[in-house]
Amino acid sequence: MKASVLIIFLPFILGIKLGVSQSFVVVQDGQFFLEGSPYYFIGTNLWYGMHLGAPQSGNQQRLLRELDHLKSIGVNNLRIMACSEGPADSPWRVSPALQNSPGIYSDDLWQGLDFLLYEMSKREMKGVLCLTNFWPWSGGMSQYVSWSEGSQIPYPPPQKDGSWLKYQLYTSRFYVDNRAKTYYLNHVDKVLNRTNHCTGIAYRSDPTIMAWQLANEPRGILRSKKYRQWIDETAGFIKKIDRHHLLTIGSEGNTSSSWSGNRFFPDHQFNEIDYCTIHFWAENWGWYDPANPEVSYPNALKKMREYLDNHLKIASQLGKPLVFEEFGLARDQGSFNLQSMVKYRDEFYRHIFESFIQGINESSALCGVNFWAWSGEGRPVSEGDYWKAGHEPLGDPPHERQGWYGVYDQDSSTLRMITEFTSRLK
Repeated sequence: MKASVLIIFLPFILGIKLGVSQSFVVVQDGQFFLEGSPYYFIGTNLWYGMHLGAPQSGNQQRLLRELDHLKSIGVNNLRIMACSEGPADSPWRVSPALQNSPGIYSDDLWQGLDFLLYEMSKREMKGVLCLTNFWPWSGGMSQYVSWSEGSQIPYPPPQKDGSWLKYQLYTSRFYVDNRAKTYYLNHVDKVLNRTNHCTGIAYRSDPTIMAWQLANEPRGILRSKKYRQWIDETAGFIKKIDRHHLLTIGSEGNTSSSWSGNRFFPDHQFNEIDYCTIHFWAENWGWYDPANPEVSYPNALKKMREYLDNHLKIASQLGKPLVFEEFGLARDQGSFNLQSMVKYRDEFYRHIFESFIQGINESSALCGVNFWAWSGEGRPVSEGDYWKAGHEPLGDPPHERQGWYGVYDQDSSTLRMITEFTSRLK
């Protein structure tokens, strides 16, 4: 009788010990649900969480403080990179890498991802895990192409003589390179089937993970059909391994350019893609000038509203939830000084958060937002300079000037506003 009691209650005891949430986020009738109730969230991007959690190369104590701070302001959904590839001497790239060469992994970084997910579970946070990257700051698709072909990656700016067009054309060769796609699928398989050494739970069975993302901002430039074929095939591959978790592309949406190869409706129409995402970058797309905000900000706000509304209509047609998972604005006047004002950023955030709350009241498809990005207590070695190996990771990736979009723990007006809206959300 005693043995039977122990067997019956052992999972419950382990659940308490490990701090693991027992519920998966699901989609029903075009909305997210958790434990039978609608699930809405205001989250952030903590893309470098795995790197921060690494026991040797990271800073686990800082990670714990960052998670506690985010929890205190009501942020409970984190978008994370579950990948980084390539040699450490590559330009503008986070290091160390999880995957140094095809199939060769860093146990230190794996343990960092384990630790991150374990600590998130203790705080009842959910994670969206990206499985590769269209952009070079974590290696990603271009690194897989380089490994497959033995070719050199034509890096974009700020690399000298860099070209965004050349880089994107090179990276889109991924969709027609079977060896590069196999490298990627091998990684996907390894992530989904990994067992967390902190909890003993396989990633594919861990409800701390809300969703998998095929990639960060994949584009189908000049290869739209092959791009959508990759979406369909990869989604099927993932769902055969893992039926518990939601799956999404990681898409920017239709973007500001007609040649990106992204078509929001056909890209997201596959049954295995559970929800839609969009990103919006007013300054990057030429719609906002932080040095002249009085003139450019109203236009940026108008463009954002149109962008959101257009994608909400399509998401509703698809019958799928929409997450606005990347958006940001530079500090006032484009300053990188930590003491500079963030008046326009705060106003921009407030407008998005208000639209989100209003959309909930109107039962719109918008079910979550993740601002870009959390820098927390991290500080650049030199304000506005680029990240280098050994520097503290910030919300701004290595190829971007440090302090551009990241939210610091001392940005009190922004943090008060986030707390206001997470409180209203509750």
